[in-house]
Amino acid sequence: MPRPEEAPSKTNKPQAYHVYSMRQAIEEGFILDVLKNYTNYKVAYNLAMKIAGTDEQVESKKARVKLNQWVRLHDYNISQKVQVIVEHFKNNVMGLLGGHAKALVVTSSRKEAVRYKLAFDKYVFSKGAEKGYQNIQAMVAFSGEVEFSDKDPNAEALTGVKFTELNMNPDLKGRDMRKAFDSNDYQLLIVANKFQTGFDQPKLCAMYVDKKLGGVECVQTLSRLNRTLPGKAETGTFILDFFNEPDDILTSFQPYYQTAELADVSDPDMIFDLFDKLRAAGIFHWYEVEQFCDAFFLKSKSNAAIANICKPAVERWNLRYKSAVTAYAQAREMFERSKRTNDAVLIANTENSFKECKQEKDALDIFKKDLGTFVRFYEFMSQIVDYNDKELEKLSLYARNLRPMLREISADEEDIDLSNIMLSHYRVAKIRQQDLMLKENSADYKLEPGDGLGSGKAKDKKEEFLSQIIARLNELFITDALTEADMVNYAYTVRDKVKENVVVMNQIANNSPEQAMLGDFTRAVDDAILGSSEAHQNQMMQLLADPKKAKLFSNLIFS
Repeated sequence: MPRPEEAPSKTNKPQAYHVYSMRQAIEEGFILDVLKNYTNYKVAYNLAMKIAGTDEQVESKKARVKLNQWVRLHDYNISQKVQVIVEHFKNNVMGLLGGHAKALVVTSSRKEAVRYKLAFDKYVFSKGAEKGYQNIQAMVAFSGEVEFSDKDPNAEALTGVKFTELNMNPDLKGRDMRKAFDSNDYQLLIVANKFQTGFDQPKLCAMYVDKKLGGVECVQTLSRLNRTLPGKAETGTFILDFFNEPDDILTSFQPYYQTAELADVSDPDMIFDLFDKLRAAGIFHWYEVEQFCDAFFLKSKSNAAIANICKPAVERWNLRYKSAVTAYAQAREMFERSKRTNDAVLIANTENSFKECKQEKDALDIFKKDLGTFVRFYEFMSQIVDYNDKELEKLSLYARNLRPMLREISADEEDIDLSNIMLSHYRVAKIRQQDLMLKENSADYKLEPGDGLGSGKAKDKKEEFLSQIIARLNELFITDALTEADMVNYAYTVRDKVKENVVVMNQIANNSPEQAMLGDFTRAVDDAILGSSEAHQNQMMQLLADPKKAKLFSNLIFS
């Protein structure tokens, strides 16, 4: 009697019938090695408080996230990176493939994508008729609508405006974005998740990364460049990375270079447990999932109309979350008060109430995490397992679009006021251009299977003073030796004084950049320098003593 076949396990892992590794595909010329020309940049900055002594206690993690987002959305941060991107594309990429080369700009949020597009158009326009710049055009891709609040940095002119793909790409004129990008009308595509993976455009010769990448997402994103085209292998590809470390990129690619071997086997049926858990949460109704999928595959529907189908679920989640946050804050306060008494019964009752409120809030936090886990696990396992289940496919599509629309807003976060924060120093510096070399023997690299789906836990908060968090962020850049040459605040001080000059602002508004610079602008800059505060005495003396440096500074202020 034959022995029954042993079930797959850690000691009985399935063996691949055939392996076609990344290394073999590169060696045979089927794909390109995208890590051959990798350049990493480092951003250094210092934050300061405009008014000393105005401090407050805030939730530590939320404050760090908000401060980082504030810097990433700052005009100066994005404009400096845009300058690097445009100049690199113009000098190294634009002439490749007979002048048909394309590039991808990868950002980490829809707001960043919008800011990049605005800064890109502004920089190219400022160059006027200079050779080459008029032939560099960018389109931006993101889902839904983007709005800025007065809490976002430099958002005075952006509040009250709803940014969409339609109004930010006026030359699209109803064309499919993939087809329009393939034409000669556009050279760069700025993305926020959309088109970051699963996008096949062989003309891509460069990628500019301003987003944290890791694991399979890193491989899938950078591999947008690996498509072959006549002449592309000879010139190679370019990656400029403003965010990640070279070693982290190598670590992400290494497991896939020879044979992607699992450390253990995955249970494909776990997806059904998570499917049931998500439906049982009561945030969405199944008919909404069906409606969303029908609209998604109906080409006549706009992105905004499709996103609107998710709004009922978003409103349910927001309503429950705000209610849970309020109840949690009240229960926590009552529990803290009870601990100052000697009433054991009161302490026990308020503690139980506090724990119940915390569980409700944590459950909503975990629901959002579970949406992302479901999408990642399904997209991975469905390439291996034939689920033949339309409901799984539909929920994956719906969850992928719903998750980014759920945003936790707590009382602690609402109270974090960044209006007193300023960017005092800033520098973006090229670190090294190199070929990242993958190792021949990747036997020690194992892919971890999906495990514990839907078992995430919410973490307790830690509170600190805002000034302490700023100090810790600034400590990260001590070794970068930021100097007065990296001052941002002084340039903004002079800029604001120049903007008060009505005559000069009218000249700028009604003339080309070249003509406006010939008017009263330079004299206005000198007046603003002389009128700047004593805090900038050193910069003032340097600029007044060196005409060459003063001219460069005037160009900066004009920009």
